[in-house]
Amino acid sequence: MTSRERQEPPEKRAHFDRDWTKGSIIGNLWSLSWPMTVSSTIMTLGPTIDMIWVGKLGSASIAGVGVSGIAIMLVMALIMGLFTGLRAMVARFVGADDEPAANHVAQQAFVIGASFSILTAIIGIFLAKKILMLFGLEADVISEGAAYMRIQLIGMVTMSAGMIAQNIMQASGDTMTPMKISIATRVVHVILCPFLIFGWWLFPRMGVTGAALTGIISQGGGGLIALWILFSGRTRLRLTLRNFRIDGDIIWRMVKIGIPASVTGMERSLADFLLVRFIAPFGTFAVAAHSLCQRIDGFIHMPAMGLGQAAGVLAAQNLGAQQPERAERTGWLAAALYTGVMVIGAIVIWFWAENIVRIFNPEPGLVEISGVFLRIQIVHYLVFGVVITLLNCLNGVGDTVIPMITTLVTLWGVQIPLAYFLPKVTNLGVYGVRWGIVIAIVMRAITYTVYFKLGRWKRKQV
Repeated sequence: MTSRERQEPPEKRAHFDRDWTKGSIIGNLWSLSWPMTVSSTIMTLGPTIDMIWVGKLGSASIAGVGVSGIAIMLVMALIMGLFTGLRAMVARFVGADDEPAANHVAQQAFVIGASFSILTAIIGIFLAKKILMLFGLEADVISEGAAYMRIQLIGMVTMSAGMIAQNIMQASGDTMTPMKISIATRVVHVILCPFLIFGWWLFPRMGVTGAALTGIISQGGGGLIALWILFSGRTRLRLTLRNFRIDGDIIWRMVKIGIPASVTGMERSLADFLLVRFIAPFGTFAVAAHSLCQRIDGFIHMPAMGLGQAAGVLAAQNLGAQQPERAERTGWLAAALYTGVMVIGAIVIWFWAENIVRIFNPEPGLVEISGVFLRIQIVHYLVFGVVITLLNCLNGVGDTVIPMITTLVTLWGVQIPLAYFLPKVTNLGVYGVRWGIVIAIVMRAITYTVYFKLGRWKRKQV
């Protein structure tokens, strides 16, 4: 019986209080993963919504927001990596039925979040324009982009609180509440964005500044709701400030887990940027095809991301409950489930790749290149489930160094060199870039499979 079960009668306990270390693993994976998938999908809509409306302001606004988005994504990768330590430790303590320890970890996460947010705000205030000048952009692009970046980085002060709160809920086993908050946040974003950009109704016309403010307002509001839910006990783990003190040991343990995860995310962002430079010489259709395939990849990857995050939470909670074998079965089952789905997806792509591309754009040149890109990606899709689920299991239990090293070696030691040389030394042309990507992810899948099977991660202390 858990501590909460001892405190509350069964009829007052909510669905999110269930013990995720017991029962059907597949059922638990499904119950946790689908709300996470919805949340992830909805959260990716923010930049897309901004770009749709900003696009009506002109090319300088589009370019400025687009380039600023690269820098912002690097910051987001860094902060989300830091919160990997929070997820790992909260999930372990919840699995071990030690809510006071989980609460103490959550308190320290807010210290980390506040410190990091103040740093990003300082960077936004004083360095936004200088960062964009490094890209060699035209003056009007820098002006528009700096306005967007400055507000986004300053807004991390409010946004990080909501991100911490939702990570705490998910790690404790409540994925429904963060999903509802994400939906409400995006509804506000969708409605408010054009009003602030174009000055509709009572609002002033703010251009790209309005787009940035929309994100801050909606995310900040969602953060306040999330904090209220946490502190009022309307989720699995009730947060309190009782006995609060800054604990350097806990903070260091979280940061030690989080830094490798941050590096992993930043490595991917930088590598994606470099791939565009390799593809650009092959013409507009090639760049457009690459961008289109990335959009399709994002759609296909979302279920795997949700399944992987759920597997990571369950693996950590099972380790906390002293059930390492159940934690391992969770990882393998999650990988098998997504791979099974992708076998069906691969068949669809093989026979109807061009039809899928025509949904976005019917130009023959783009359809031809994109169709080949997608068929090459089939290999990627078939192993992606193994990569993302086992990666999230390792991150979820706090073993983040191996994913960092694996990503470093396969991205910068395999993918980037192959993407650069295959088009030059073979007759593959631009398709050599895609084969470089595929070969690298196959190597990641093999590495994670071997390491996960060895089981050293089961003995990881957090």
